[in-house]
Amino acid sequence: MVNLFYDSYRILFRVYSDKAFIKQAINSEVIEPINKNSVIKICYGVVEKDIELEYIIKSLCDKRPKLPIRILLKVSIYCIKYLQKAPHAVTDSAVELCKKLGKSGMSGFLNAILRKYIKNPQIILPKNQVEALAIKYSFPKFAVENLINDYGYDLAESIMKYDTPYTFLRFSDEVDGEAYLMHLGKEFELTPFKNTFMLKNFVREEGFFEGKYTFQSIGSVAICNAVEGGNCLLDCCAAPGGKSVALSTKFNSVTACELHPHRADLIKDYAVRMNVGNLSIKVKDATVFDPDFEEKFDAVLCDAPCSGFGVTLDNPDIRINREYENVEQLAEVQLKILNNVSKYVKSGGCLYYSTCSIFKKENDKIIESFLKNNSNFKIVDITSPLAHLKMQFGLQFLPNLSFGAGFYLCKMQKI
Repeated sequence: MVNLFYDSYRILFRVYSDKAFIKQAINSEVIEPINKNSVIKICYGVVEKDIELEYIIKSLCDKRPKLPIRILLKVSIYCIKYLQKAPHAVTDSAVELCKKLGKSGMSGFLNAILRKYIKNPQIILPKNQVEALAIKYSFPKFAVENLINDYGYDLAESIMKYDTPYTFLRFSDEVDGEAYLMHLGKEFELTPFKNTFMLKNFVREEGFFEGKYTFQSIGSVAICNAVEGGNCLLDCCAAPGGKSVALSTKFNSVTACELHPHRADLIKDYAVRMNVGNLSIKVKDATVFDPDFEEKFDAVLCDAPCSGFGVTLDNPDIRINREYENVEQLAEVQLKILNNVSKYVKSGGCLYYSTCSIFKKENDKIIESFLKNNSNFKIVDITSPLAHLKMQFGLQFLPNLSFGAGFYLCKMQKI
């Protein structure tokens, strides 16, 4: 178990000390193959439960331990509480690793704190409702406050409580996805969308590299499903390219734009893998007006950069790295992008605004602000076969309603 803890420790140290994204941290480390699945589970679990684990550690310690010891405590407590590992085996492994890390002087402290937790693992939540929910579901306090303000206490708690991860596969039109999965002997569930399925614990095989299927979140699929086809589409914030590729079957041509060259390369790789030939890629800042694009497109998809609080199951580091100020700053960028790319829509064409956020501030409030200054656009009523809430202007998909998807979509037409 010591090697398992060491691999987990190295990854989590990068996440906490360098603010690395957990996916990048995992991919950048060499993990013993025998431990890989367990290491990934521990790392994702610790980050997802970080706020609760911090609270437990604070209740056990008179003084906050330094980062290396906090990581060892978090890994140990997570393994005991959520993975049902033998408490004393976990303690012994953590203490041994502590010594191997050159921190023998702290091994006694680590041992004492873990034994204290094992003796009394129950935690007493604060009486304040917001603080209690923040700890219980490991959501930052500002996010809890936003959700309660936006949806009310009960629905906010249901959103935070949802914790069932699914893997979603979208098959190309040339492949019978149901027959393909049955041939592999995989258990799967249908989704409301054609040739798209949800599974648990699916590992990609050669069909992925052959372009027979791709991984795409159900919220992203729902957005693509709601976009009408036409001649030419602009996806103005396109990386990593899932929506651009999916929508290439609905349009004669798709232009995918991305600010950063390395992320534009992700779109190119995605399109090549899925055998898409009608997609052009440009490195472009969506906040800067391009006269060559003015009134050129039948449809523009503005999948704006956002806080990502609708997809924290897949990206739990969002919960520890995002602050309220980030949401404020992002809202300014979102509105700026939307105002700019609206100029690229042809008369009578459609403008789609989407995010993977569950905050009204990044969704309906952005549309409200946009419409105040853009009277040449009107809201178009849309629906979706994926369960959702109908908001004032758009559709809000929520994790507890939509198989884990926290996405937003609004459709507007240029008059």
